[in-house]
This record gives sequence, C-alpha cells and structure tokens, in this order.
Amino acid sequence: MVKLRRSILAAGILLLLAASFVSNAMAQTGAVDVITVKGTINPVLVDYVQKGIQEAEKSGAQALIIRMDTPGGLDNAMREIIQAMVNARVPVVVYVSPSGARAASAGAFITIASHVAAMAPNTVIGAAHPVSLGGDEGGTPAAPTTAEEEKVLNDSAAYIRTLATSHGRNADWAEKAVRESISATETEALDMKVIEIVAPDLPALVERLDGRQVTLMNDQVVTLHTQGAAIVDIPMGTVQKFLYTIADPNIAYILLSLAMLGIMAEIFSPGLIFPGVVGGICLLLAFFSLGVLPVNYAGILFMVLAFGLFIAEILTPGFGLFTAGGIISLVAGSLILFQGAPPIFRVDPWLIVIVTVLLAGGIAFILHRTIAAHRRQASTGREELIGKVATVKIDLAPEGMVFYRGERWNAVSENGEVKAGEQVVINRVEGLTLFVTRKV
Repeated sequence: MVKLRRSILAAGILLLLAASFVSNAMAQTGAVDVITVKGTINPVLVDYVQKGIQEAEKSGAQALIIRMDTPGGLDNAMREIIQAMVNARVPVVVYVSPSGARAASAGAFITIASHVAAMAPNTVIGAAHPVSLGGDEGGTPAAPTTAEEEKVLNDSAAYIRTLATSHGRNADWAEKAVRESISATETEALDMKVIEIVAPDLPALVERLDGRQVTLMNDQVVTLHTQGAAIVDIPMGTVQKFLYTIADPNIAYILLSLAMLGIMAEIFSPGLIFPGVVGGICLLLAFFSLGVLPVNYAGILFMVLAFGLFIAEILTPGFGLFTAGGIISLVAGSLILFQGAPPIFRVDPWLIVIVTVLLAGGIAFILHRTIAAHRRQASTGREELIGKVATVKIDLAPEGMVFYRGERWNAVSENGEVKAGEQVVINRVEGLTLFVTRKV
C-alpha cells in the first residue's frame, strides 16, 4: 500500500514537472507580432506603431516586427516612432520588405534605431539627407546655405550617428547617409554592418532571429526564442486605415477642391442640399488632412481667395475678371500649398491642371446660364414677369429668394411669410427685386 502511494506521488511529481517544462517552452517560444508600414511616415502612422508596440508588450510577444517600405516622411513623426521603439519593453525588429522595398530618409533612421535591422533581397536603405534643405527628387543633397540649415543637417547627422552607435552599427556610414545622401543594397548593408540579417521572407526572418540577444532600455538583455513561433499580423484598424489614406497631399487637395465645388453649387442653387452636405464633409476631411501634413498657410489663403473670387463672379458677374483672378489664385495656392515640404508631400502637377480646368469649366457653365437668362429677360421686358408664378427657394420673411425660369431673384413678400417650396405670384418689379404674394 505504501509503495502504491509512493508510485502515485512520484507520477504526480513527474506530471507537474512535465507540465511546467511544456509551459516554459511555450512561454519562451511565444509569438511574433507584425505590423506593416507602407507609405509615408506621418502622425497617423505614429499612432499605429505605438499601438502595435503596446499590443506586443501586452500579449507577451517575443518580438514586434515592423515590415517597412517607405520613401520617408515627416521628421517629428519619425522621432516619435523612434522614441516609442527605444522605450519599448519588447524587442523591435525593422524588416525592409518585400523585394523592391526601400527604407529611405525617415525610414533609414527608423531602421537604424531598431533592436534588430533586417532587409529582404533587392531592397535599399539610405538617402537620409534632410530634404527640407533642398536637393532634387533623386536625393542629390544641397549644401546648407544658412546657419539654420547647417544646424538642421548637423542635428540629423548626430542623431543617426548616436542611434547607430547605441546598436553597434556602422555609425560612419549612417552619418554619410545623412550628409551625402548615400544608399546601400541589402548585401552592402550587411557587409558594412548597417543591418544584421538578410531574409527572403517573414518565416525565414523569424527563424534567424532565434537565439539572438538584444538590449532593451535600462540595459536589459533579452534572448529571442522564436523557433516555431507563430506569426501574428496586426493590421491597421478601419478608422486608422481611412485616416492614413486621406493624410496624403493629393487626397487633401482633391478634398479641398470638392469642398469648393460643392459649396459653390449650393450657393448657386440654394435648396439642393446634397452638394452642400458633400462639400461640408469634404471640407472637414480636408482640414484633418492638412492638419497632419506640412502645409504652407499662404497656399491655403490663396485658395480661400480663389473661392471668394469664384463666388463673386457667380453672384455679381464681372465679365470674367473675377474668374481670371480666381484661377490665378487657385494655381498659385496649389503650387505653394506644400512649398518647402519633401517631394513626397507635393501635389501632382497634373492634378493641379485637372482641378483648375474642372473648376474653370464649372464657373464658365454657371456664367453661361446666368448670362443667357439675363439676355432672355432683356428681350421680353420686365413687364412680362408681372402675374407670373415663381417658386420660393429661401423663405420670404419678408425678404428671401425665388426661382423663375431658371433665374434666381431677390424677392419680398407683400402678404406675410412664405415658406420655401411654396409658389408666389409676381406683382411688380423694382430693379432686381420682385414683390410677390402667396399663390392662392
């Protein structure tokens, strides 16, 4: 009986040890979280990366992989992402992927700041010269011409150098990437100790991460156990994806143009509602987009002036002078809207041409209808209006607006308030004002 009890006790202890071993093995293997960065570095992306790091920390992931393909972006957004990576309690791996991807400008800084830097075959890293200092779109750096520009260049060079040094990477190459805008392929970057791993895909990268030691904040050394680890993709949320999509200079410009068209259509034809609603929504979305982009406010003022001139042309036809001024203001505002920003934050010139032509065509159409209506009125005489029935577009209380044969007229009710949609009879005409009574 005693032997049986001892056997049962021994078996129980073995089972507990086995369970503990399996539990420890599973905890060590864990999972590897992955977020995907494709596009420009902007404030919307900062939120996505920060939440990805928090999710990886919360779930106890072995590492967070940032799969990246970017032409660069905003300096402030880049520094916020790097700050989140440096303070992360989980190893952050930047993987320039897929084949053909690049980590340029701000992307190079983020890669250098990672705990482990990796690239896929046929990828490029570098060209990190501060583009606000000038240079062409191909990355040719321009020599600083002012003390402020020299200060920005030196700050960027020192920043990337300290990031490279803290992770044991080639600080000299990193500084040249800023000062001389040099780039490197994945094999060159590996040979020059700019990165640690070249992997063809995510499973291969996860396998090669196994056993690697990384140093987190407070000099905490962590050994990665990624052999057989599950790869968990953390996509952008629907709202994040939408905001990231509209945080694009071309989209912002289109939204601003649609807002102008919608609001002008509502002013020309009060009561249509739909154009005004669409225009208002587009205007609010454009405000958000412009709020996260490097906007030149002089460009916005020029576009507001263009909108005002177009409205003036519709309300008080100026024989095309207001339209000409509006087009000039629109083009000027479009060209300088993102003046001084990196080339990736400039509006496509062809888009400016298309929007200008569409707006000018819309104004011309409205003017044609207005002029034709006035010509028809002149040929018949204003006496012809007396006794005719018009439709109220804006409540007469007693002043408002009515429509008669496609024309909009200021009107005054002579027998009390008349609601929009009701019909009135024209009694007399004084100048451009109709005096009316409700139709019985």
